[in-house]
Parts: sequence; structure tokens; C-alpha cells
Amino acid sequence: MTAERPAHPSFAQAFAYWLKLGFISFGGPAGQIAIMHQELVERRRWISEQRFLHALNYCMLLPGPEAQQLATYIGWLLHRTRGGIAAGVLFVLPSLFILIGLSWLYMAWGSVPLVAGLFYGIKPAVTALVLHAAWRVGSRALRNRWQWAVAALAFVAIFALQAPFPLIVLAAALTGWLAPQRFHSSGGHGKAGGAHLPALIDDDTPAPAHARFRWPRFWLVLGAHLILWLGAMALLLAMFGQQGVLAQMAWFFSKAAMLTFGGAYAVLPYVFQGAVEQHQWLSAAQMMDGLALGETTPGPLIMVVSYVGFAGGWNTAFLGPHALLLAGALAAAVVTYFTFLPSFLFILLGGPFIESTHGKLQFTAPLTAITAAVVGVILNLALFFAWHTLWPGGWQGRFEWLAALIALAAAVALFRYQRGVIPVILASGLAGLLSLLFQ
Repeated sequence: MTAERPAHPSFAQAFAYWLKLGFISFGGPAGQIAIMHQELVERRRWISEQRFLHALNYCMLLPGPEAQQLATYIGWLLHRTRGGIAAGVLFVLPSLFILIGLSWLYMAWGSVPLVAGLFYGIKPAVTALVLHAAWRVGSRALRNRWQWAVAALAFVAIFALQAPFPLIVLAAALTGWLAPQRFHSSGGHGKAGGAHLPALIDDDTPAPAHARFRWPRFWLVLGAHLILWLGAMALLLAMFGQQGVLAQMAWFFSKAAMLTFGGAYAVLPYVFQGAVEQHQWLSAAQMMDGLALGETTPGPLIMVVSYVGFAGGWNTAFLGPHALLLAGALAAAVVTYFTFLPSFLFILLGGPFIESTHGKLQFTAPLTAITAAVVGVILNLALFFAWHTLWPGGWQGRFEWLAALIALAAAVALFRYQRGVIPVILASGLAGLLSLLFQ
């Protein structure tokens, strides 16, 4: 092997890359991870494949968006805490600004016939996208009868019994803990093998000094996180009170951040239960439209919570009727802050533990059981969206045949021809606009 090890990038070079990644990270976690792998492992060789997958396997065990956490982890390895914070923040910041702009256009002009026609076509496509997500997760997660049973029971629990999502997660985890042999998983991203060009952080590169575990640093990171969380929460309580919309959002999305096992689609039912049914920050139709907006912007899909915050701030008008945009933007920023803050804690606190061994991490039995339950939960979400799309006036209302045809075409494009999310959303929106000609 004659190739030289690449030079260590400066913080400015890494910062430029993380900023670029924030604008091009389309395609969900699989696409985002593929983009990082191609750039960081193959082209720049900042990290070897084994170390990349080692970090990814850890991130997949955590609640939260694994692609954003992976970027945070690699940024932390390269440039200490400031590198991790820069990578993680820049992964979501462009998406936040884009979503605030799109959310404002939707909330202000969504009733205009042209915009309404666009979303008439997008809503059925969202139903197909959620169903496709259930199939994708299920094809990987359901490997034996026990896992199928957990998925089926989770579906019944949330569909027929209206069980809260956290209870379903706890029940699945308990099942996996009691019967671990039934939920053994060989892990998701096997180990790379064979020769490779030397990387800056290579297979045999020892953990840098800042990545070695030390108890003083552990307590410092934990304390800083608590200060950031408690300080922000105290500020919201002092300014708006315990019953204020922002304080309620901060508390709700702090809990939601701890439940995002299995990706954004897994936590959406919990967000729906709380934001739509319990707090009534937005309507079911607005929630579906927000998911469509989230699918068409860069960044992790869980960024849809920023739209939920914007819509909630706009609808509640907690700053008065003449400051709707400011209320929405402020709520979106608050929701994003409390949703992603735990992800930085998991990486900066747990990273030194993970760097202490370079062996491949395995999925634990409880987490495997949770992933199986997630399949049933996502399927319920797909049925819920289908009901609100095809029977918008309830079972006694008329059936939307045109919406059904758009949903069917989107499903064929996703399942049969494996088209990407963006083309399916755009084509469905165009079909919705054309539907105006027949009304």
C-alpha cells in the first residue's frame, strides 16, 4: 500500500463540508449516510470504513436521527466538541430555515386554490410513502414469528386500543428483555473487509486524546447538557408561564426526542397523538401536509417537528394576531432545539465509551423488539393517513377516487419502480394541480 495518509483537515475545511452536507442531505437516513460514506470514506478518506460503520452501529442504537448523530460523531472525532457541535448543528440548520419559509407559505397561502390543488395531490403520495416505510422497516426487522407477533400486537394496541406510543415501546422492550433468544439480531451494517487506502482515522488508529473516557469530562458534558436544557426551559417558563404554548412544546418534544427509535416514522404517531389530538396545536390535515414538506427538504425527516412547532405557534397566535410569522418561527426554533439537544448528549457523552473498543456493536434484544413494534405503529399511521385522505368528510362522506388513483400511482412508483421520494412528491403535486381542471 503506497498511498499516503491524508492530511488532517482544518476546522474551516470541515465546517465547509458540514455546511454543504446540510443543503444536500436529501433521501432520508439511507441516502444521507450514503452521501457521507462516499465523501468521508471513499473520497476524502477522513475515516476508514470499519470506523465509519462502528460509529454508525452505535448511532443506530440511539433514539434520534442516526445520520445527524453520525455526522456529530465524526465531527467530534476530528475536531473535539466544537467539531461535533458544528457538524450536528449544520446538518439541521439549513432545513430549519427552509421549513420555516415553506411553513409560512403554507399557513399564509394554503387556502389559495393553486396551493390547495398542489397539496391535494401530495397527501395521497404521503400515504403511499408511509406504507412504503412500513414495508422497508418490516423487510429488515421481521425475521421470525416472535417479531411478527410483536408487530401485530403493536398495531392492534395503537389502532384498536389507542394505546400511547411510549407504552408500546416499553412493552416491546420488556418482551425482548424477557425472551432475548427470540430477538437476536446479527446487526445491521456488517464489517468491512479487505485492503483499503489508508485513512486519517484508520482501523488501527488509536482514539485521539479528547476521545478517551475520563470521569471529569463525563460530568462536565452531563452538567452542560442539564444547564442548557434547564436554562432554556426556565426562560420559557419565566416568559410565557407553565401553560404557555412554548413551555408545553419544549416539554413534549423533549419526551419525543427520547422515543425516536426506528426513525422519524416511528415517533410520528406519538407526535400526532400529542400535537393534534391532545394539545390541538394543528389539525390532522395540516399534519399530513407538514409531513409532505418534511419529505421535500434536506435534513432528517424528524425535522417535520419544526413544521409542527411553526403551525402550532401560528394557530395559537400566542404573540397576538399581528405576529403570526414571528410566533411560528419562534415555536419552530424552540421545538428544534429541544428535539435535537439529546442527540448531542448521546454522542459527546457516549462517544468515549464507544471509542474504547473498535469491535462491531450488536443490536440488543430489547431494541430489536422495539424495531418490530415500530412496523405495526407505522402501518397504523399509513391507515390513518389513508382514511383522512380518501374520506376527508368521514365514513359518511364521499370517497375521493382521484386521490385514490394518485395514491395507487405513487405506491406503484415506490414499490415496483423504486423511484425516489422527491420525484414521487413532485409528480403527485402536479397531478393534484391537474385535478383542478376536473373540478
